[in-house]
Amino acid sequence: MNAVVDATGSFASAQWPNRFQSLGPAFFTPLPPQGMPDPHWVAWSPECARLLGLPAERPGDADTLAALSGNTLATGMNPLASVYSGHQFGVWAGQLGDGRALWLGEMATPAGPMELQLKGAGLTPYSRMGDGRAVLRSSIREFLCSEAMAGLGVPTTRALCITGSRLPVRREEVETAAVVTRVAPSFIRFGHFEHFAHTAEDPAALQQLADFTIDTLYPACREAAQPVVALLEAVTERTASLMADWQAVGFCHGVMNTDNMSILGLTIDYGPFGFLDAFDPGHICNHSDHQGRYAYARQPHVAFWNLHALAQGLMPLIGDSDAALGALERYKTAFPDALMARMRAKLGLATRQEGDHQLVEGLLERMAADRTDYTIAFRRLAGFGTTAGADNAAIRDLFIDREAFDAWATRYRGRLAEEGSDDTERALRMNRANPKYVLRNHLAEVAIRDARQGNFSEVERLCQILARPYDEQPEWSAYADFPPAWANQIEVSCSS
Repeated sequence: MNAVVDATGSFASAQWPNRFQSLGPAFFTPLPPQGMPDPHWVAWSPECARLLGLPAERPGDADTLAALSGNTLATGMNPLASVYSGHQFGVWAGQLGDGRALWLGEMATPAGPMELQLKGAGLTPYSRMGDGRAVLRSSIREFLCSEAMAGLGVPTTRALCITGSRLPVRREEVETAAVVTRVAPSFIRFGHFEHFAHTAEDPAALQQLADFTIDTLYPACREAAQPVVALLEAVTERTASLMADWQAVGFCHGVMNTDNMSILGLTIDYGPFGFLDAFDPGHICNHSDHQGRYAYARQPHVAFWNLHALAQGLMPLIGDSDAALGALERYKTAFPDALMARMRAKLGLATRQEGDHQLVEGLLERMAADRTDYTIAFRRLAGFGTTAGADNAAIRDLFIDREAFDAWATRYRGRLAEEGSDDTERALRMNRANPKYVLRNHLAEVAIRDARQGNFSEVERLCQILARPYDEQPEWSAYADFPPAWANQIEVSCSS
């Protein structure tokens, strides 16, 4: 497999194999993208380009712009939209599918085969009542958060670029169209398996999909006595790790439907997401989620529910419910172990001791009671001094109940002393576990407002800053400040 660009950065010389296409017509519909009039560049990710083995600089040729806007197809591209089903807000939704996404093919990259997908490239047979388009607003949010999550070290689909057009698209109001080029080793979702278990007329298709997934994405499972059970357990472990990552960085997905769950344990489908400002375990980032099903604290439980849905989709192949439940059982230890490992790192604890869970919970309870800023609190905690008389006002003043914080700080100081922690060394470790910069909603909103006026510099600046979220970057410290008061009025929903 080979996909390279020529010296100008054009895709003209690339080859575009698509292994998913080998599954056959039951799995997808081939169709060309619908282009946009007079497309222009909005943003380009140097880090994603490097991942693909492409030049970091944005291409200067018209051919690449046209190809990544859906206006032309490079030689060898065979775009397709895949079919899947799923549970949405806990209710079986039946057939869904790539309603506004098209797979272009794969590239051979230093990181292995990577699929490229255009999001917002027009109607597909799976668009249902939609128009198959994406708007500039949502495209900027997905682009920035995909790259921000990668900078944080959280498994995610990536975003190579955004192209835009003055083509009008109606949402709550008339907006302009955009296309995001998304990148991932695979875009297969839990919903793909649910579809072929629940709706496909040919039961052999489910086996075909499982074999394809194992052989291309989880080859180690092929050696197991029950490869499909091994696949379910491997996906369970990856999902548990992903949930620990989300909770540790304060990320809320907002729409954890089974069709938005990656078989590779990647964060996928950025819509009404949000990072915590004031710490609130019950925070609901999606204003369409009226029941709070996908609130921050519920995400790990929803992931487990979704894994059960995946297991149900695989049952025709597994047959033995005890074997399936055994594979899912791994979540009950994998998630809490992974989360505690991340929280120990956030507190700078170099060893594992009894009572660590209570220490973590004690801090989170204080933060929840006082609505302390999640990201800022953990970042400032790195500067906590353990010596007598140390000035810890920077972290202490974030709490309304200072005495309650002091009581926790006494326990924390004692725990650090037990392992002989050195303040300087610990601060360095904690700053590698606690980001200074996250994509807060108000930062994305400012970038969107500028972009609507034709100024894309803020999108590029945020992409640059969020690629190195753990670095001090003192010239950009304002981007790590508390959110302004108007940020509380921002609402994001499934249309975002």
